[in-house]
Amino acid sequence: MHKNAPANQKHIANYLSEFCFGDTYTRNGLDLQMRELITLCAISTIGGAEPQVKAHVQANLNVGNDKELMLDAVTQCLPYIGFPRTLNAIACINQIIPANA
Repeated sequence: MHKNAPANQKHIANYLSEFCFGDTYTRNGLDLQMRELITLCAISTIGGAEPQVKAHVQANLNVGNDKELMLDAVTQCLPYIGFPRTLNAIACINQIIPANA
C-alpha cells in the first residue's frame, strides 16, 4: 500500500500502519492467531469491505489459522451480523481457499 500510494495519499497508508500495527497488533493479551481471527470477524461485519476480508483470510492462513476455524468464527458471528454479511464473508473465504484446497 505504501509503495503504490500516490504522494498525496501516503498519509492514509501511514495512518493505517501506525494504528493497526503500532497500536493494535502490539498489545499484550492475545496471540497473533487470535488477533487475526478477530480482525477477520470485525471486518466481515462492516459490509462492502470484501477486498479487506479476503486480505485477512490470507493473513489468517499466514499465521496458521485454517479454513475450518475461520468458517466457525464467522458462523459464530451470524446472529450479530446477519445472513448477508456472513454469506459474503464465507464467499471471501471460499474464494481464497477453494473447496478442494
